[in-house]
Parts: sequence; C-alpha cells; structure tokens
Amino acid sequence: MEHEETLVKRWEDWWRETKELVSDWWWEQKWYISQSFARSRVSWYYDKVRKRPPLYHQRPDLPEVTLSALIETGHAESTIPVLKQRSYSGNKPVISSALADAPCAHLGVDGVLEKLNATLGTSYNLRSKILRPLGKTILHSILKPYVTQNDDFGTVYSHLRPYWYDYDVATIKHKLRTRAEEDRAMRSRVLVHDRITARRMHPRRVWDLYANRVVPQWVVGRYPWGISHAWVDMKDRMGAMTPINGYEWPVPIPKDANLDLIRIEMLNLGAEYVWLDVLCLRQEGGKNEHLRLEEWKLDVPTIGWVYRGAKVVCYFSGLGRPLHLTLDDFESDRCWFRRAWTLQEITSHAITGGETGDDIMEKEVQKTFDERLVRLRGIQKWDLALELVLEMQNRVSTKSLDKVAGLAYLFYPDSIPIYDVEMSDMDAWEVLMDTMGPECRAELFFYFPEPGTGNKYW
Repeated sequence: MEHEETLVKRWEDWWRETKELVSDWWWEQKWYISQSFARSRVSWYYDKVRKRPPLYHQRPDLPEVTLSALIETGHAESTIPVLKQRSYSGNKPVISSALADAPCAHLGVDGVLEKLNATLGTSYNLRSKILRPLGKTILHSILKPYVTQNDDFGTVYSHLRPYWYDYDVATIKHKLRTRAEEDRAMRSRVLVHDRITARRMHPRRVWDLYANRVVPQWVVGRYPWGISHAWVDMKDRMGAMTPINGYEWPVPIPKDANLDLIRIEMLNLGAEYVWLDVLCLRQEGGKNEHLRLEEWKLDVPTIGWVYRGAKVVCYFSGLGRPLHLTLDDFESDRCWFRRAWTLQEITSHAITGGETGDDIMEKEVQKTFDERLVRLRGIQKWDLALELVLEMQNRVSTKSLDKVAGLAYLFYPDSIPIYDVEMSDMDAWEVLMDTMGPECRAELFFYFPEPGTGNKYW
C-alpha cells in the first residue's frame, strides 16, 4: 500500500512539474509569436501602404568579430588555461570592451549613431529618407540623453539593440519608457505584507554579453542563461570594480578569475544574456548600499526562477576557474555540492564551465562527481520535500537563514516570504511552513506528525 502511495505521489509531482514547464514554454512561445505578428503587421503596412520600411525589418549579414584574451585583458591566449576563454569569433553583433567603455559625450550624437550603424550593419543618418517622415528631432531625442548623461557606448548599445531592426524610432522611445514603468509597477505590486505573490519573477538585471553591460531585464525582454558557482574563501577572492555594472558595487570574484574571460567563454557557449549573481544581484559595499536590502527582499527569494528551465553553466571549481576537482574538494565547505544556494540551481542538463581540454579526472573523483550529480538530479526531478530538507541539512551557508531561504522556491509556496536579513532561521522556518505548497506541507506532516523537541539542527 505504501509503495502504491509513493508511486501516486511521484506521478503527481512529475505531472505538476511538467505542467509548470509546459506553461513556461507556452508563455515564451506566445511572446515570440506576438512579437513576430507585430513585426509582420509593421512590414505589411510599410511595404503595401507606405511603400517604405520604417527600419531594417530584414537583418543584414554582419562581418565576423573576434575577441581575444590578449586584447580584452592583456594576457596572452596561451596563458589562459580554460580553452573557451581564450578567444571568440563569430558574426554576432558583439563589441569589444574598449568600444563599450567609450564615453558618449566624446562621441556626440553623430558619433554614437555612426558606431551603432557600423556594429549593426545599418546606414541610418539624421537626414536619410528612412527617418525623414518621423522627423529629425525624434531620433535625436533618443540618443541625446545618453550623450548628456555621459553614458558609455555599451549602455546605449544594450538599450537600443533589441529594437534596432524591428521598430521605428518613435516606437523604440515609447517601449523604453513604458517597459520601465511597467517593470517598476510590477515589482511593487507583487510585494504584499512581507510576501511575494508571484513565483515567476524575472530577474531585475541581466548581463548583456554582446554589449558587456548589466542592464535592466525589461530592456531586453529575453530569458537569460544562468551561471551557477560556489563562492571561494574570502582570502581567495577580491571585489572588482568594473564598468560592466556601471561601478555600482564591487563584484566578488576569485582573484584568478576575470569577468571579460568569463564573457568570452559564455559567448563561445552560445549565450547572449546571462544572469550571474555577483554581477546582477546588488552586492555589499556599493555606492547605493541603501537600495540593497530593499532589492534583496524580492530578488533573493525569487532567484530560483532564473534557473527553472534555463540553460545553466556550472563552474564546479569556482567562478571562471579551470575545472579541477580532488576527493578532498567534495568535503570542503566551499564545494559547489555543499553550498546551500546551489540546491535550487540544479538542472537536468548542466553545461560544465571551465573546461581546459585536460579535464580527465581520477577514477574515484569522476565516480564521486557522477554519483553526486545523479543523486541531485533525482532530488530535483521528484521534488520530494523530505529529500530537499535532508539535502539542505548537509549543506553550508554564510547565514543559517540562507538554508531556509534556499528552500522557499523549491517548496512551491502559494506566496514566497521576503528575504529579511534580520529574521532568525527559526522564524523564517515558521513563515515558510505557513506559505509552502499543500503537497510539501502534507509530506512533512506525514513524516513528522508530532512537534519536535525544540532542538533544531541545520
């Protein structure tokens, strides 16, 4: 009888997970279809009625672009142990870090437009026939604020590239304004009495690899890849101030890692946008520290959505580092397999980052690595509450609160508790029990029908 109940429960869990994944997939398909339909209507109108296209609704062929470790970081390619971090070549509209850093104030409006044309294969100018019906001042009004604010070219490029081929300049201006307002309203609306009422929260920021800039997610409207990694010891990491995130906060990365090299590797893997916690989630020590705690209330509990159904690149030896594991590493508190937050980052088809071409592990190391991955994927597949709790019990976190917060998204709560750094782990657990999904709560009550002794163990 118990065996039959277990099979039924697993079937129900599998069906619930499948429905959620199909729903996510269908939502993305509807978005792409709606965008395609909108573009076809624009094309039909201008082709048949106006006899003139608004912009390039047929994307031009772009020349091959090469980024090398030498140019981007000053290190010879032969000294870079991770093969995919040495160089990138392709015909995607990728710009160099030097161009991304160029101040718009030095380029001027004409210079910014010239760089955009060169990068995206267009030939717009302020007096072209394509733009004349819309008026010279409209295009100028889009580019002028970036020049006035002395933003860098990477910022303007990341903001305009998603719309450059498909919309006229008036529509671009409208979308940039309305999407910012809609995102701000949505993030305010889902916070109700210390609860987050929506599970499917897109991240606040993403890393645009083509522009090498962190931008608001509403700018791109695309689902990013995820990067999963375990933080290294404090003595082995540094706080890197970088133009990639506008120098907003020091980015904690391993001392032997480099964000520009990680970018090259991600481009080689095929990504355009990625979410990386240290770069996209506001960190301590920034110039707007007062915003961090407020953002964390919403952003930290919903990290799990980033990894749900996304392509995920895992750095098992530390962010951007060469893949190298020993048996002792599996027992380290800094091991990817032992960190609390990586439990919700497990995916069925993880992409291994940091490969060196000489990644043959010792037989026992490879065996342990494979066994742990298989076990974690089994836990992720069935989503059994007891298994998740037992797995989290053996993991490590900087704050004990994080071990509770790291379970919140996995328990399918009706609403997700906010992340409150002042809350104790006991209080956080009680709040989680109040909000977790009925199936998870029933499972825990089945195994633990009576109150405990009060001697909790995390």
